[in-house]
Amino acid sequence: MKKIEASLEDLDKIVRYIDEVLPQNAIVFLRGDLASGKTTLTQAIAKEKGIFGDITSPTFSLQQCYEGSDGNSLYHYDLYRLTYDEFMQMGLFEEFEKSGWHMVEWGSDELRAFLQNVGYSVTTIEIEPYNNSRIYKIES
Repeated sequence: MKKIEASLEDLDKIVRYIDEVLPQNAIVFLRGDLASGKTTLTQAIAKEKGIFGDITSPTFSLQQCYEGSDGNSLYHYDLYRLTYDEFMQMGLFEEFEKSGWHMVEWGSDELRAFLQNVGYSVTTIEIEPYNNSRIYKIES
């Protein structure tokens, strides 16, 4: 597990690190309390991938899809209101077949275990507020 402390101004060092260690196609579970910075991190990643415009939490749409200027895709999920069974019944797990990075907010332990059991590599980033910054715990 890698721990990195960063303020909002230093968020690019987190993005650079995960860009170096994650493959071109990745599933990333973002963990943290409300307002811990999950969507903010996704916005910084989107910017690095050449995606500009509004990157918002897909709370009511469940998923947002973005195409970067470099051709890389970014998928952003907010599963706060969705149980594992509901997610599976909707067939959303098939979305993980798409090429790109999949940023999953509020993904359940059941979903993570399912993805790992069918062969996906899943990285978890836990975000904890710390003074005027955040501690990012990155585990793959």
